Amino acid sequence: MLLRDYVGLVRRSWLLILACTIIGGSVGAASAFLSPMLYQATTQLYVAVRNSGAAGDLAQSTNYARQAVTSYVRVIPTAIVLEPVIDDLGLDLTPRELAAQVSASAPLNTQLITVTVTDENPSEAAQLANAVGDSFANAVSARLEAPTGAELDSKVQVKTISAAKVPTQPSSPNLRLDLALGLLIGLAVGVGMAALRSVLDTRIRTVTDVESVIDAPILGGIPFDPDSAERPLVVQASPRDPRAEAFRRVRTNVQFLNLESGPPSFVVTSSAPAEGKSTTAANLALTLAETGMRVALVDADLRKPRVADNFNIEGGVGLSDVLAGRVPLSGAMQPWGRSKLFLLPAGTPPPNPAELLGSRAMWQTLEEMRRAFDYIIIDAPPLLAVTDAAVVSRLATGAILVAASGSTRKPQLTGAMKAIESADAKLLGVIITKLPTKGPDSTAYSQYTYGVTHAMS
Repeated sequence: MLLRDYVGLVRRSWLLILACTIIGGSVGAASAFLSPMLYQATTQLYVAVRNSGAAGDLAQSTNYARQAVTSYVRVIPTAIVLEPVIDDLGLDLTPRELAAQVSASAPLNTQLITVTVTDENPSEAAQLANAVGDSFANAVSARLEAPTGAELDSKVQVKTISAAKVPTQPSSPNLRLDLALGLLIGLAVGVGMAALRSVLDTRIRTVTDVESVIDAPILGGIPFDPDSAERPLVVQASPRDPRAEAFRRVRTNVQFLNLESGPPSFVVTSSAPAEGKSTTAANLALTLAETGMRVALVDADLRKPRVADNFNIEGGVGLSDVLAGRVPLSGAMQPWGRSKLFLLPAGTPPPNPAELLGSRAMWQTLEEMRRAFDYIIIDAPPLLAVTDAAVVSRLATGAILVAASGSTRKPQLTGAMKAIESADAKLLGVIITKLPTKGPDSTAYSQYTYGVTHAMS
């Protein structure tokens, strides 16, 4: 993924990310407010070893004390130290329960031990810390390092160098820390969910999405037009509209697809309904006719024809009647406007559209049209719904696949490509429709929508 793809992901899911961040912050703040206040009191102890005062003896006693400190840290939260504290203070706790409130640490290569006690009552925290320090000192001198032989005092002494004081501020909860941690966790969860949704979302949103599943050139992109249903023929209705210019750019690329010596015939289809294939076919035919070429637009969607309605012509007689032999091709073709555009509507709805479109009569009709026209544009049904488009593509120069941004899914594109290949036809290219001009996905098609966004700014 490119940087703009990540930016698009965040922009597309900003509401989800924001919601998760707010929820995380709220949970962190609620946890801080609902948690009981705890206070910590700390006492610092010094472990000393008696020596004769000689330099060698001094160094040896110091090393012994530093090694002993490591073991003493683990002794402090045990019953040998805590049971006397419980008895002296009359606590209703077991040594295990009291040990959960006591912690001890020692800086590396020192003779210092820090004892910390956590409690809901600040006074009791200080009292417990001092009591644990005293109990530990007694345990060392009387039991752990008890004098032997003629010695009257323990060789190891534990002294308090900093007694615990009553804390004035709670150690937890820390509202700022809990809030920041909650916001951070919420943000991470939001971004993770956005990434997961992006991975599971198979809709095409970028040119890269199309190229990853289709081995065919991108012939162009058509920006989204919310009024396309009211004005499907934008090239004729608004010739200077940026969307009309987008169709002209598609026309330029389509003109390079003339792979045969004779006039080409292009089947315009899609993988599923409502992807804009009929509108694309109609406007492509109009732009080709603008160049002075003789263009035929054939409505081969015998199940749900659109050409007659889009161009507001009579569609009672058309392709199906020609293929059935009821009328000649010249009698069904209708000129349109002042250009050299001729329309062949679908005609009478037949009971066997696929058989008609794959018949020899269809091949002969296309051959007759190639002798009369420079370009033949065939509007065919969606590939995944019926086999009509694949059948016609085999008789034509090839198929042009229309895919709608934010609607068509990658498996649908793959299925459409396989349907064309299985019919031994050629997939010549892809036209992406309904390109967003606003929002997070607009940057993915900037090379196709610049004219629209520039006109709007």
